Amino acid sequence: MTTVDRYRLTFTHPGPDSRMVTDEVVVERTTAHGPGGNPVYSDPTGILRAEISPAGEVRMLASGAYQSPINPAAEPIP
Repeated sequence: MTTVDRYRLTFTHPGPDSRMVTDEVVVERTTAHGPGGNPVYSDPTGILRAEISPAGEVRMLASGAYQSPINPAAEPIP
């Protein structure tokens, strides 16, 4: 099984006027592995980090204090 190099993460959350807001971020594979043994992906700033399994399961990893990351949907980018 090949490892995907990039994913598009889609976050959905309530906006200021109670409508749902969608944010998308592209992350790239790093050399690190998460607590589940899967590759860790990061955005260019290094603030957003996620462990993504081959099945597409996402585990957001806190990169600093006071973070409460929500789990997004992940879509491989060829």
